[in-house]
This record gives sequence, C-alpha cells and structure tokens, in this order.
Amino acid sequence: MSAVPPAHDAPDPAQVRALMREMRRLALTYKFGIDEVMTKIAILRDEFRHMQDDNPVEHVGSRLKSFESIAAKCRRKGIPLDPGAVRSQMFDIAGVRVTCSFVSDIYRLRDMLIGQGDLTLLEERDYIAHPKPNGYQSLHLIVQVPVYLSDRVEDVVVEIQLRTIAMDFWASLEHKIYYKYAGQVPRHLTDSLKLAADVAASLDTSMERIHHEVKALAGEQPAATAEVEQALSPEDILRSFWPAPDTQLDAEGRPRV
Repeated sequence: MSAVPPAHDAPDPAQVRALMREMRRLALTYKFGIDEVMTKIAILRDEFRHMQDDNPVEHVGSRLKSFESIAAKCRRKGIPLDPGAVRSQMFDIAGVRVTCSFVSDIYRLRDMLIGQGDLTLLEERDYIAHPKPNGYQSLHLIVQVPVYLSDRVEDVVVEIQLRTIAMDFWASLEHKIYYKYAGQVPRHLTDSLKLAADVAASLDTSMERIHHEVKALAGEQPAATAEVEQALSPEDILRSFWPAPDTQLDAEGRPRV
C-alpha cells in the first residue's frame, strides 16, 4: 500500500489576514489610478465642450480587475500572489475605455493625454493601423500615473483603450460571442465577424470624410444667429426683449412704428 502524502501545513491565519489587507490596499491604489485618468479625460472633455464647441469623447468607462480574477491569472501565469509581484507583472488590473466619434479624435486625444507631464507612456499598441487578424481595432495605451496617498506616492499602471463607436460595438459583440461559445466559435461566425469589422472600418472612414466636409462648409458660412446670441450675456439677451424707454406701445403692447 502506497504511503499517504503528508498534509500541507495550514496557512497562518495572521499571514492570510495580512495578505488580504495588502491586496485590498493594492486594489484601492489601482482604483485611485483609474480615478486620476478619468479626471484627466473629464477635464479635456469639458474643455472641448465649453471652450471649443467640440467634443471628441462620446463615452468613458472603467473596470477594475476583481481579486478573484487577479488570483486566477496569478495561478494561470505562475505569478506569486504577492502585491509586489502582481504590480510588476500584471498590467491589466486597471482599465479605462474611451469611445470617440472619429478615428482622428482617437489620435488627438492620445496626443493630449501623453503630453501631460505626470503621465508616462509605457507601451502603445495600435490595432487601428494594424488590426488583429480577427478584425479587432483599438488603440491601447499602457500608462503610468502617480497616485498621492497619505504616506507615499504610488506609480500606478492603467491601460487606456480608445475606440470609435463602430469599433466598440464590434468588440462588444465579439466578446459576447466568444463568451457564449467558450472560445470555440464556429468558423462561419468568425468569418462574419471579420466581414463586420471591415464594414465598421469602412463606416468610420465614410463618417470621417462627411465630418470634414461639414466642417469645411461651416467655415465658409457666416456665423448663425444662435452663435451671435451665445456671445451675449444672459442679461443682454433678456434686455433685447424690452423696448427702449421712449418707445410708445400700441394697445396690444407692441412698439408703434
């Protein structure tokens, strides 16, 4: 009869509690990193909306990898479940996804973000210029942003994905299909997805061209009445509804001609 292997020693409860406390602190730090990037994008978005009458950002979302997902990836990749090892070997814990109107907006926003002094670009993957074989398109930026904590400054790695609306719609559908089939997607569906990706890219190109034509036409036309009114203060606009003091009104309250 073969010998029964000895049971592993039970982990020290105090060590387990300490590790969980460190992992929670790590997750919180990454959450703060997301907040920092989201704030930067929100400021740029509001500046464009209020000062330039333009908004390249349609939607912004974020995600923070759960402890269960971190542990599963550590086990799968052979990474020690230790805050230091996780921080140095895992770069997709914190993510921000930005949906833009046009492809040109993606690169414009990219330049503005990495031009900020406290944000460091670690890696860039341009799947727009070089789409994946399945048709996936997006611009991925791996950045490092400082987070000011009560006792130290922590440099946090955040992944930023920039897509157009068409790219985001395609990626969402592709994710749902691969999840439904557990990665074993039938060939006819992968072919259909690739065709849809090509159509989405063509749509982005057409919409960009139309957008440039509209902007060119708008630049040749005189300012609209609404734009003139926007240059006036609210008080000036209200005063324009009142007649001058020496104007005589008729029986219906209208100025006499």
